[in-house]
Amino acid sequence: MTKNVTAGKIYITAFLDFKTFKNFADIIAWETEIWIANMPEHMLHFNGDRFLGPQ
Repeated sequence: MTKNVTAGKIYITAFLDFKTFKNFADIIAWETEIWIANMPEHMLHFNGDRFLGPQ
């Protein structure tokens, strides 16, 4: 079975810590993935239904 995949842009914004993220949260573009260095195992998703990785 073949699955068609279309390329798309993924925007990732990285911050050192959650406090710094909060300073910019209101100006981050929708559909951006957020990674916080002091919480490396988690990502925040500014889009409700899509995530990085296989779906």
